[in-house]
This record gives sequence, C-alpha cells and structure tokens, in this order.
Amino acid sequence: MAAAVRQPGHVLLFTLQSSVSPGVGGSGSTCCRCPLGAKRYLLTDNVVKLKEFQRKKVVIANHLPGTKATYLRNMKEKLAQNKLILKDELKTFLHLCDTRDDVELAKNVIYRYHTENRNVALGEYKFGPLFMRLCYELDLEESALELIKDQHLRGFFSDTTSFNILMDMLFIKGKYTSALEVLIEMKNQDVKFNKETYVLAFAICYKLNSSESLKICTTLREEALIKGEVLSRRASCFAVALALNQNQVAKAISIFSQIMKPESIICTNLNILIHIQSNMLKTLIKILKDAADGNLSKFVKRQEFSEEVDLCLRSFIVVFGPNYFTSNCNPEQN
Repeated sequence: MAAAVRQPGHVLLFTLQSSVSPGVGGSGSTCCRCPLGAKRYLLTDNVVKLKEFQRKKVVIANHLPGTKATYLRNMKEKLAQNKLILKDELKTFLHLCDTRDDVELAKNVIYRYHTENRNVALGEYKFGPLFMRLCYELDLEESALELIKDQHLRGFFSDTTSFNILMDMLFIKGKYTSALEVLIEMKNQDVKFNKETYVLAFAICYKLNSSESLKICTTLREEALIKGEVLSRRASCFAVALALNQNQVAKAISIFSQIMKPESIICTNLNILIHIQSNMLKTLIKILKDAADGNLSKFVKRQEFSEEVDLCLRSFIVVFGPNYFTSNCNPEQN
C-alpha cells in the first residue's frame, strides 16, 4: 500500500498567490519569494473604486463655498442644535474627511442622519460604500467594523458592496477572524451575496484554515448551489485548497470536479496536489510526463508548477524513492 505524502502546513499559499495578488503568476520566481505579510487584494478597483472616490474628493474640495474648517464647524453646530442633516450635506462631508478626527465626527453625523432617515424608501442613495471607501483610504478598518456591526445603524449598510469592501480591507490587514465576523453579519442582515462575496468568503475561510472554517465554507457553497448561483473558478479554488489543507481529499476532489474550465495554472497545481494526497500516482506521473514532454509545439502552452507543488513532489520522491518514477515511466507498463 502506498504511503501518503502529507503536505507541509498551508502548502497551498503560493498556489493561490495569483488569485490574491494582481499581476503575479502562480509559478514565477517573484511569486515564490513573496513574503507571507505581503498585501493580497481580492477586489479590483472596479469594485473598491478608491481612485474614483479620491478624484471626487478633490473636485468637491475645490468647489466648496468657503473652507473645509468652516464646513466642519457648521456641521458640528447642526449636531449640537439637533438640526436636520441633509443627504447632500452628508455626501459632501464624507468627501471632505482626511483624518481620523474627521471620521469620528462623520460617525456622529451618520448616526444622526440614519435616525432621521431610517424609514426612507428603498432606492435612496447608498452611503455605505462611500464610508467604506473613506475608511479604506485612511486605514480605518476598525471604525468601519464598529459601524457595520452596530445594530442602531441596521439598514445603513444594506448593500453588498459595503460588506465586500470591508472584508477586503480586513483580509489585506491579515485580520481574518474580524473578516469572518463581517461575513456572518452580512448573512445575519440578509444582504445578498454576489460572486465577489463568495471569493472573499472562501478566501477568508482558507486563511483561517480550521475545521470550523471548512464547515462554514462548505455550508455557504451548498447554499449557493441550491439557489442556482454560479460560483467563480477563483472562489472554488479557495474551497479546494482549504479542503486539501484540512486533509479532506474527497471533498476537494468533489469541488474540483465541478470547476468550469479548469485549465488555469492554479487549477493545474491544485490537481497535482489532489493526486499527491489521494495517492493517484499513475495518473500523477502521466501529468508530469506530459508537462516535461520536449516534443511539444511552441504554440502549445506548457504546464507551470508552483513552489509548493515542487516541494510536495520532492517529498513524494523521498517517500517512494527516485526509482519509482523510472519504473513507472515505461509506457508498456501503463
């Protein structure tokens, strides 16, 4: 009976590197040298829209009648005198915030505005993403977390984008437990998940790498499939990786089998790790032989392997011995 080759802890980290960092390949040397503390972005700027937000801040500041200091002073007076906060006033104020102190004042304005407008009909302007982009710019993820979990502001962050941006913020900072709290809060508030939400959710569960996070990932995935949601390849890869790290090979195989178009570098590497952990050695050798085929046309894309896959294969050779490859590479024996 073949001995199992156990992966080193979090062995799939660099396999998924290209899923969490733009412009970085899954097997290039730059990827392999990427430190564990490097920033990893799960959302694109098309979702975060930080640059657009910053451009608007400049425009609003340049067209402000009077100074920022005067505007903030007037807002403080309105709070003190219990005057009505108008929608455009809050929008302008959030674009003027540049410091932590500004954001603290903004939080008080938000509480007042929400109290006055909590029963406004659906379709009204969503301030949630605007506040999240402000916190993203100023590295104030804790302030964002505080407000999104505050039951007194229930309904203020009623959109998917607000929760996604905050989870991305926390993921970048390595605060995976807090990111999971946001995910749970999102579900408790019955905010709709979109494809980016599932990528974030499965990535967070992958980084937590526990039996509990695997259970959460599995439950969310099953619920999504029951609803007829189409999960992205990126999200599914995180689910496969988590299952492998938790030594749930059958689950990993099941999830991988449902990935549409598994021809990416990430999928190729995950497939090899699945074969290693499940001891499907004959098929594994065939994959490696095909990858090493020197007769391939230059127009045929070669397989690329990540550092940890190379590490697993080296462990494989240590367990089975180099002669295993030689004896099993004879076509007449296959």
